[in-house]
Amino acid sequence: MEYAIETVRRGTLAIGIKSKDGVILAVEEKARKLQISNVTQKIFQVDDHIGVAAAGYIPDARTQVDHARFFAQSNRLIYDEPVDVEGVAKNIADMAQQFTQYAGVRPFGVALILAGVDKNGSALFLTDPSGTYIGYDAVAIGAGSDQVTEFLEKSYKADISLDEGAALAIESIYLVSEEKTGTRHLKMAIIDNKTKTMRKVEDEEIERYASMARDRTSKRGT
Repeated sequence: MEYAIETVRRGTLAIGIKSKDGVILAVEEKARKLQISNVTQKIFQVDDHIGVAAAGYIPDARTQVDHARFFAQSNRLIYDEPVDVEGVAKNIADMAQQFTQYAGVRPFGVALILAGVDKNGSALFLTDPSGTYIGYDAVAIGAGSDQVTEFLEKSYKADISLDEGAALAIESIYLVSEEKTGTRHLKMAIIDNKTKTMRKVEDEEIERYASMARDRTSKRGT
């Protein structure tokens, strides 16, 4: 279990922020020079209204996401309604916990941030290799997450707008990233309260949020 948690700590940063208008997922992805950068490796879609950001061993994340997708689709078929975000978080956590108690298997070396909008409103949950799941207003996982969590505790406000939340997420990544400018290493997805649908944020929009983040940083420095 200690190795699994350490794998998460060494993963690149992932952030989830809940705003009054929806939920934001943002990650840092360090692409190689010749790598196609428009394919997101760390953000996944579980259902129309639920997204996931991962830190740690990404192949393990894909396994958990596939499991969550099956659970979400089964819920639609059986109950004819979208699954609750907390229900998916609990299901993933239950799966992770089983891999901590049997011989011959290893714990999943990944933590997931689940974000979505359901009948209860916007929701944000963290699952970890131990099988724990906890709800948050804002959360960070991966390398530098302790520093980012401290920053979010000081900067986050419950009435934050979607744009401000996206800018705060990017400002948080810049705080611990080796790259303090540019957006090639940033990926983002948003689920807003109106459409209840996850969408990938395009590069031009990320650049706008990054500009807002740099302005916020410069104001704090003055």
